Amino acid sequence: MGQILKFPVRASKFGYKRVPKRVRNENPAQLHLFPSPTAQVLRLETGLSHFEHALLMDERGELQAIDLYQKAIAEQDCIADAYCNLGIIESQRGQTAKAFDCFTNSLKQDPRHLEAHYNLGNMYFEVNDFRLAQIHYEIAAELDPSFPNVHFNLALVRSLNHEFAAAIAALGRYQSMVSPAEARNADELLQSLKKSLTTNQQPSRTRAP
Repeated sequence: MGQILKFPVRASKFGYKRVPKRVRNENPAQLHLFPSPTAQVLRLETGLSHFEHALLMDERGELQAIDLYQKAIAEQDCIADAYCNLGIIESQRGQTAKAFDCFTNSLKQDPRHLEAHYNLGNMYFEVNDFRLAQIHYEIAAELDPSFPNVHFNLALVRSLNHEFAAAIAALGRYQSMVSPAEARNADELLQSLKKSLTTNQQPSRTRAP
């Protein structure tokens, strides 16, 4: 029977990652030789595209961002990014099914979308599907190995999947990327993982008949 892990309070996973403003929208299935003229649909009264306006409202916590992200999608303005950020809002509103739909639609537009993979990992983590959470965290870590939060979350989910050596390696990568203070905060988790690894490596004792 697998060991039940008790993580320290500070070992709570890192949360969602919103997509920031991009230079321009890109279709990963196409080779772009020239900038697309429809990449940014400008709103004349503000000078912002629908996506940029949505992002501004999103950062302020305004629910108007939902409608603006939907308009960005309809106008083909940063579609994958808009779906991803919309998924975060839906998850925060407790709309789990809608959030999953948004993140998967983001990946349909861009299968290598970093934030969508990372956020899907968080969604699967929250519904206790740790295998799928691990897959999406691992993809995100491949897409951006310099993103520390994904390595920390990957350490947590690998430990829950009883892959303690891999969890220790992921946590080590996280600690190498963050400040000394942040790295020290993960020491308690690291010791817990090492203890679990040692326990699982010990041969089980059987009673003589």
